[in-house]
Amino acid sequence: MDTNEIKKVLMEKLALDEVIVSGDGSHFQVIAVGAFFDGLSRVKQQQAVYAPLMEYIADNRIHALSIKAYTPAQWQRDRKLQGF
Repeated sequence: MDTNEIKKVLMEKLALDEVIVSGDGSHFQVIAVGAFFDGLSRVKQQQAVYAPLMEYIADNRIHALSIKAYTPAQWQRDRKLQGF
């Protein structure tokens, strides 16, 4: 599985403004930006991102996944801290 495939799945399944995926092999980092994260706990935000990727996690195409979820306002504030 590559970063573009993960990005495509997340953009198709979730109402996201932006997705940044990095990593290689089966270890990936995801930054997901979407207004629907507003008001959700960190756990609920991560569960929302995990859900469309579960089949890839189950068959080990994705072994490890690190997720950072932001609302658009949070991303505007924090993107420089993340190096973007």
